[in-house]
Amino acid sequence: MAEVKRTICMGCHCECGVLVTVENGKVTKIIGDPDHPQNEGAICVRGMSYQQLLYHPDRLRYPMERQPNGEWKRISWDEAMDKIASKFKELINKYGPESLAFVFCDGDRDNIVFNVDWLTAIQSPHLLGTDAQYCIRPNWIADGLTFGQALTWEKGPDYKNSKCILIWGGNPLETHLGSKGQEILQAKYNRGAKLIVVDPRFTNLASKADIWLQVRPATDAALALGMLNVIINEELYDKEFVSEWTVGFDKLRERVQEYPPDKVAEITWVPEEKIREAARMYATNKPASVHHRMGVTMNTNGLQTCRAVDMLIAITGNLDIPGGNLLPFPSPTSKVRSAYVEFPKLYAERLPKEVKQRRYGVKEFPFGFDKANPWNDSHPVLAFDSIPQGGIRGMFIVNDPVMGMQGSKQTAKDLEHLEFLVVMDFWMTPTASFANIVLPAATWLERDLVHELHYPSYVGVAPKVIDPVPECRDEREVSIELRKRLGLKSAYPVESVKEWNDYRLERLGVTFDEFYQKYGTVLKFQFETEKYKKFKKFPGTPSGKVELYSKTLEENGIDPLPHHEEPPVGPVTTPELMEEYPFIFISGSRKVLYFHGYGRQLPWLRELQPDPEVEINPEAAEKLGINDGDWVWIETPQAKGERVKFRARLTWGIHPKVVNADSHWWFPERKDDPHRACFESNVNVVVPRYPPYDQVFGCPIIRGAICKITKAEA
Repeated sequence: MAEVKRTICMGCHCECGVLVTVENGKVTKIIGDPDHPQNEGAICVRGMSYQQLLYHPDRLRYPMERQPNGEWKRISWDEAMDKIASKFKELINKYGPESLAFVFCDGDRDNIVFNVDWLTAIQSPHLLGTDAQYCIRPNWIADGLTFGQALTWEKGPDYKNSKCILIWGGNPLETHLGSKGQEILQAKYNRGAKLIVVDPRFTNLASKADIWLQVRPATDAALALGMLNVIINEELYDKEFVSEWTVGFDKLRERVQEYPPDKVAEITWVPEEKIREAARMYATNKPASVHHRMGVTMNTNGLQTCRAVDMLIAITGNLDIPGGNLLPFPSPTSKVRSAYVEFPKLYAERLPKEVKQRRYGVKEFPFGFDKANPWNDSHPVLAFDSIPQGGIRGMFIVNDPVMGMQGSKQTAKDLEHLEFLVVMDFWMTPTASFANIVLPAATWLERDLVHELHYPSYVGVAPKVIDPVPECRDEREVSIELRKRLGLKSAYPVESVKEWNDYRLERLGVTFDEFYQKYGTVLKFQFETEKYKKFKKFPGTPSGKVELYSKTLEENGIDPLPHHEEPPVGPVTTPELMEEYPFIFISGSRKVLYFHGYGRQLPWLRELQPDPEVEINPEAAEKLGINDGDWVWIETPQAKGERVKFRARLTWGIHPKVVNADSHWWFPERKDDPHRACFESNVNVVVPRYPPYDQVFGCPIIRGAICKITKAEA
C-alpha cells in the first residue's frame, strides 16, 4: 500500500519541502511540497534522484576495512568502531591530540557539532572545512564588517518584494532552483522586477536579465566601484540613510573617483554605457536586493570584492526594508539551537587560547583565520600540507577532498601519508578509496533532522520516511558513539540523536515528535524589518552603523576601503604567459544536476550530462580545430606536466578569451581504477593550490587563472 509522507530534502542548501511516496517500505517517488514556504512545490531533478541513490547497487551498505593487499573486507559496526576508537587513542597517546582532525565541506551541520564535541574534548583544534578559503567565509566576513551580519547569501535578499534584483557571481537557477531561483523568476515575471546579472557566462539566469554585465573574471571589484562612482557622482544614493546610518562615506566618495566608468570598462571588458545603465537601474528601482556568491570570492581579492558590492546596498539604503537585503538577526528562528552557533561555542568554551592559536592558517592569515573567524577552523591546504611533515596523523572525513580541493594529486599524496583515515559517505568516493575504514552513511530520507539555517522566518522538522537501508547509519549516531568509545564527556546533555533533536527545539516548548504532530514540517514566525531603528544601531559593527570605511580592517593592516586588485596572472599582469596560455580560466560553476561530486552514479542525472564539459566560444574553438563534442585537454602554468580531459561545449555565451570547466568530475563506473579515474577529468588537478594567495583568507586564483586548450587525440 502506498503512503505519502511529508518531510524536507537536504540534498543541498535549499532544504525544500517534499512529499515522498513509500510503498512496502521503499521510496518510489519524491515530489515538491506545495505547502512548504521555501519551495512552494518546486523541486529539482537532484532532489528527485535520491530515490535512485537509496537502492543503487554501488551504495555503501556496511563498514569495510582495507586489507594489506589493498582489498576491502566487510566488518561489523562493533569491529569498525572498536578499531577507530583504538587507533585514535593510540595516535593521541603517541603524538598528542593535535594529531587528529575532522574534515567536512557542505553537509550535515549537526554532524559538525558532534565531531567538534569529541575533537575539542581531546583538545584538538583541527576542524578542516575544505573550501574554507573561498566559500561562505569571504561573503560572511565582508558583510559582517560592513553591516554587522551576513545578508547577501541564502538569507538576506528579499526577492519576493524587490523591484530590482542584482545577482553577482552566483546563479540561483542552478544552485537554489526550487527556492531562491523560483523567487527571482516570480519577482521578474509576476511583478515586473528588473533583473541585473553579473557573470562572465551567458547563463540561464543571464538570459532572463534586463541587463547582463559580462565581466572579465576576477575584476568584479572594479565593476562595483565603477557603479558606485556613477551612483555617488549622479547623487542617486539615499542621502538621509547615508548621513544617519553610515560612517566613511566621504572617504568612499574619494576612493570611487579612482574608478570612472571609462577606466572600469577597460579593466572589466564591460562597456561603459552598460556600467552606467546598470548603476542607474539598481539605484532608482527601490527596494532592490543583492546576492553575491562564490563567483566573486574564488580569487585573490575576495574580501574587497564582496565589500565593494556591499557598498551598493549600503549607500542606496536598501537595508532591512521589504524588498531589500534583510538583516537575518535577531531572528525568530534563533529560538532553535543552531548548529552553526553551537560548534563555534565549543571552541570558545573548551580550548585554551594557546591551543586555538595552533590552528593551521592562524599565523599566516591572522585576520581571516583567527580574529574574524567565527568558525575556529583551519586553512585546509596548510593543514593537509602538514601531513607529510608529521603534523596531522589521523583524520575522520565526511566529504571528498580529493575531488574538492585544488591540487587534487597532492591532496591524494597527503592522504597516503596518514597513519589512519576514516571516511563516511554514501559511495566509495575517490577520497574513500584511500581510507583504512569506510562507513556507510544514511541519507536525509532515513534520518530525523531539524532545519533553520537557511530559512528566514520559519523552522522545520524533517522526519525520516524510511528506516536506514541496512547497515547504513546516521552520521550523528556514529559521532556520538565514537565520543563514548573514546571515554569523553559531551558538552551537551544528550546521549542520542533523538535527545539532540529535542534539545534543539527545547526553547519552543516541544519535542521533535510534538513539533511534527502540532505544526507539520514548518512553524512560521512574524519577521520584523528596519530592526536597526528599534535598536538605534546596527548590532555587530564597532560604530553601530554601516561601516563603509572599516577601522577594523585598517587596524589589521588591510585596506579599509574596497579596491580592485589585478589578478596575479592574465592579460594585464602576465601578458607573456598568455602567449602560451591564451584563455582566462573559470572552474566550478554550478549545475543543478550535480552537487559537488554527488550524483555521477545516478542514471537520471548522468543521462542529462554524461561527460565533463568545458565551455568554449566557437570563434576560439575554430582557430584550434575544435568542434562541439570533441575531447580536449586543459593545462595551466601552475600545474606543469598535468592535464585534464573534457568534452568541448561550444557556446556564444562566453567570451572568446574565456573558458569555463566543470568541477568535481569522476567516473564511478570505472571499477578498473581503485580511485575511479578521479584524476582524468577533475579540474582541480590543474587549478592552482599554492600562492599567490588572497592576503586575508589564503585563497589561490581559482576563477581568473589562465590555461591552454588542445584537441585530444581521437
